[in-house]
Amino acid sequence: MSDVSNMSEKDLKSKVNEFRTQISHHDRELKGIYRELKLHRTNSDDLKAKRDKLNGKVKELVTKARASRSKRDSVNEKIASLKASRNAVMEKSRAFSSEMSDLKGKRDALNKQSKGSVESLSKSYVADIDTFLNSDIPLKHEIDLFTKLIEMKDRLGAAFDANEIHEKLQETYDASKVIFDSSVDVGSDIKKLAEESQKYHLEMLALYKEVDEIRKEADLAHTQMRENYAVTAPIREKIDPLKASIASLREELEAYLEKLNELQLVKDEKKQEEHLVVAKEKLDKKGRLSLEDLKVLMEKGDLKF
Repeated sequence: MSDVSNMSEKDLKSKVNEFRTQISHHDRELKGIYRELKLHRTNSDDLKAKRDKLNGKVKELVTKARASRSKRDSVNEKIASLKASRNAVMEKSRAFSSEMSDLKGKRDALNKQSKGSVESLSKSYVADIDTFLNSDIPLKHEIDLFTKLIEMKDRLGAAFDANEIHEKLQETYDASKVIFDSSVDVGSDIKKLAEESQKYHLEMLALYKEVDEIRKEADLAHTQMRENYAVTAPIREKIDPLKASIASLREELEAYLEKLNELQLVKDEKKQEEHLVVAKEKLDKKGRLSLEDLKVLMEKGDLKF
């Protein structure tokens, strides 16, 4: 700090004006910085609000997308279960088909062997037995008839076996029809569930696509916030030095103002003394005193009432 003890009033006033000019300049610069920071802060607040709003929307959409995915996965589990059931039914159906093919082959072979139905063969067999046992026929005819009866017995046995296999074939067919019908129902259910699964899948994809777009916008707002902060950092760094400079200038200014006050007090005291001399002369000469004259005389004790 400069030595002000020997400075003239003119020099003191010059320095006071110089300090006040510098302080005023720094004040304007500081206010300009605050105005600029306020603009950036407003922009940052807007960006932050935009980012937070977008992130809230992202959170909401992600929740919906996860719900759609959960529904899709649940439906897919049902589809997998139904497919497993259908595969089991198809396996049974194939087993029935193989069994029926085998039975049909045996039945057809027996029908080929029997060459007639049980009813027709039975009638013919009974008639031939009756002839063989009760009719008087030639020996050769009897031998031929006996041979025919043995053949007929084998044919009749084949016919009975064919009927039995046919009944079993019919039972197998009826059972396979129930299995086939149930597999058709399962297929219909699987198709409906697959359509439902696809609906949830498309919902999920659409939601995640929207999430990606909004998240990009939110990230952009966040990036702009950081860029904005980076821009204002050098500006904020000017504040503390300016404040320190203003404080230092005010401190020095105070010293000069105190010295000026001291000089002013001396001047005022001298002026008052001169005024007192003039007032006393007026008082001694019974001259007319002004209010200021009376005040000076009373303050100095030269006039009492």
